[in-house]
Amino acid sequence: MEDGTVLARLMEQARGDGASVGTLRAIAKEAGGLGARRALARLGLEDAGAAKDMAELRELLGAWRDAKRSAFKAAWGSFGRMIAALVLVGLAVKLGFPGWLK
Repeated sequence: MEDGTVLARLMEQARGDGASVGTLRAIAKEAGGLGARRALARLGLEDAGAAKDMAELRELLGAWRDAKRSAFKAAWGSFGRMIAALVLVGLAVKLGFPGWLK
């Protein structure tokens, strides 16, 4: 059946029946499914390979987050080592280490 045909039939039945609870639930369910299909179609995800594409995108996004986290961790590690080296050089100069080399 066409996407909107079932929904139109249910709406007509609700009007004729005085809108029973079961009919309204069926309308809501069908409308939700129709809206979801339309949204997926607008995003270009209505084809059979969309689930695989989404899984690959999630994997790629996870890899990007891991790489970003590793880059920040490496940057902070390098920054910490540079600060430690500067402190050691400062202590060596303050304690007269260059004089010990002569």
